[in-house]
Amino acid sequence: MKQSAKDSRRKFIKASGMATLGFMGLYQFMNPGTSLAASSSRAPLGYGPLKKDPAGILNLPEGFTYKILSKKGDKMSDGLYLPGLADGMGAFQGKNGKTIVVRNHEISPDSLEHSGFGPNNELVGSLSSTDFYDFGKGILPSLGGTTTFVYNENTGVLEHQYLSLAGTIRNCAGGITPWGSWLTCEENTSKKGDYDDRLERDHGYVFEVPASEEVLRAVPKPIKAMGRFNHEAVAVDPASGVVYLTEDRGDGIFYRYIPNSPGELHKGGKLQALAILGEKSRDTRNWKDSEGPEFKLMEGHQVTWVDIENVESPEDDLRFQGFDKGAAVFARGEGIWWGDKEVYFACTNGGKIGAGQVFRYTPSLYEGKPEEKNAPGELSLFAEPNDREILKNCDNLAVAPWGDVILCEDHKHPFLVGVTPEGELYHLAENVGYASELAGGVFSPSGKTYFVNIQGPGITLAITGPWKS
Repeated sequence: MKQSAKDSRRKFIKASGMATLGFMGLYQFMNPGTSLAASSSRAPLGYGPLKKDPAGILNLPEGFTYKILSKKGDKMSDGLYLPGLADGMGAFQGKNGKTIVVRNHEISPDSLEHSGFGPNNELVGSLSSTDFYDFGKGILPSLGGTTTFVYNENTGVLEHQYLSLAGTIRNCAGGITPWGSWLTCEENTSKKGDYDDRLERDHGYVFEVPASEEVLRAVPKPIKAMGRFNHEAVAVDPASGVVYLTEDRGDGIFYRYIPNSPGELHKGGKLQALAILGEKSRDTRNWKDSEGPEFKLMEGHQVTWVDIENVESPEDDLRFQGFDKGAAVFARGEGIWWGDKEVYFACTNGGKIGAGQVFRYTPSLYEGKPEEKNAPGELSLFAEPNDREILKNCDNLAVAPWGDVILCEDHKHPFLVGVTPEGELYHLAENVGYASELAGGVFSPSGKTYFVNIQGPGITLAITGPWKS
C-alpha cells in the first residue's frame, strides 16, 4: 500500500523529534510538485532529537538538563505554602546576576487543594484582609494571585519565594513591562455576590505586581480602564507604551490599551479592538463554519482600531460590542509576547482542525496616534500547521533571545515547540511525567535559563543547555 505524504511527514517528525518542515515548508509540501526530500533537505532546526529522560519527567535534546526548583506545597520564606496551578511567568534582572520571576496561579476561590494558606485556609489570618483584592467576607477568600521567586543562575539555587499578590481569581497569563513589573490577568469574570454571595468584588481585571527581590506584597488594585473581560495575557510595546491584550474566548477579540501616561497604567487610557481594514467583523479562526474567506499564512492585512466603551462591562460583553463595531474575531487568544518591533500571540483552538494558530502584529510607525491611518499596522497569520503531531493547542508563548517563538502546549501530552522567524517548527521538550499542560515558559534576562511550569502538580523547572546566541 502506497504511503501517504501525511503519513511520511508524521513518521519523519516522530523519528527526529523535530518538526523540521515548519509552517511554510508544510504549506509548500501540501501543494503538488513539492516532495518530502525537497522540504527536509534544509539545515536542521532546533537542537536535535529529544532524549529519553531517565527520571521520566521531561525529554530534552542532547546537552540540555532541567532542575526542579519548586513544587506546590513547599514552605515559602513568608511562612505560607507555595500555591498550586502555576501558570504565566515573567523574568526580571535582579542584583548580582540573580533573576526575579513573578509567577501566576490559576486558582478559583473554592480550590482549597491548591491554596497557599493550607488545605483549610488556616493561614489566611497571617495576612490582613486589606492584603486581598477579594477577601470573600473572610469565608471564601479568592485564592489566585502571584508568587515571586529569586533564582541564582551562578549557583542554580532558588534562594527564596513569597506571595506577591493575593485575592484574585484564576490568574492565567500576563506580561512584563519595560519599567520592571508584571501585569497579571484574571481569566475569570465572576461578580460580586457570586459563590453563594461570598465574593465581595467584581473580577476580570489586570493587576500590576512589582518585581522585587525583597518580600513585597503588591497593592491589589485593578487597572479597570484596561477592561473587564476574560483576560489571558498582555504585551507592552517599549517604544510607545501601548499595551496589547488577548481574550480567552472562542469568539474573543484582540485589544490594545493606549495609556494617558505611558508607564502609568492606573492613570487611565483608551481601550480599542483590532479590525481588519475594509473587512468588517472579519473571522480569523479558519474553522470549517467560519464566515468569509480563509485567513492565509503570511499574508499581511492592514488594520484599524475601534473604540471600546463601558469598559467595566457588567455583562461581560465587550467582545460583542467590538464585533458589532467591526472588530475581528479570534479563537481563544492566549499567550502574547513582544518581539523585535512586533507582537506574537497564540489562539489555542484556531485553525481548520482547531489545533491552534499564531498571529504576528506589526504596529504602525505612528501606533496610537492620528497619523497611523496613513501607515496602518499589519496583522498576519504566522502559523497554522493543522497537524497535531506538529502543534496542538498552543497556549503561553515567549520570544527567545535569538528570535524564535517558544510555545507551551495546553494538552495532556504537551511539548515545548519552537518557531523560527521564518515560521519553521521544532520540538524543544516533551512532558512525559505528568498528564498536564506546560505553562508560563520564559527566559531569564541573561538567556541562560528557561523557566517553565508543569501546571497539574504545580512544578516549576529551570532548563539550561547550549542555547543559541
